Amino acid sequence: MNKEKLLSFSAQFFWFGVAGIVGFIVDTTILYLLKALMGVYGARLISFLSAALATWLFNRAITFRNRKSGHSTIREFGFYLALMSIGGSVNFTIYSLLISRHETVAQHPVLGVAAGSIAGMLINLLTSRFILFRRRQL
Repeated sequence: MNKEKLLSFSAQFFWFGVAGIVGFIVDTTILYLLKALMGVYGARLISFLSAALATWLFNRAITFRNRKSGHSTIREFGFYLALMSIGGSVNFTIYSLLISRHETVAQHPVLGVAAGSIAGMLINLLTSRFILFRRRQL
C-alpha cells in the first residue's frame, strides 16, 4: 500500500470511528426516549435503525465523500444497513463468546463490549470501503 492510500485509509478509519460515536449517541438517546413507550426491544429496533441512518449519512458525507456506491439513495441505505448487520453480528458473537468462556470478561463485561465493538467496527469499515463505497468519485 503506498503512502497516499495509507493516509486515505487512516483518515477513513478515523472518521468511521467518529461516525460510530455519533451512532452510539443516537442509538442510546432514542433507546432511552422510547423504552417506556415501546419496551426495550421495540425501542431497540427503532434506535438501531436511527443509529444506522445517522452513521450512513455521516459516512456518506464525510468518511467516504470521495467514493460512491453506484446505487440509488434508498438502495444504498438498504445495502449499508445489511452490511452493518454483519458487523453487528460479529460484535455480538465475540461479546457472547468472551462472556461465556472467560470469567474476567464475565465479571467485567465492558471488556467483551470493547472487543466486540472493535471487531465489528473493522468489519463494518472494510465492507463499507471495499463493497459499498468502492468506486472513487472523480
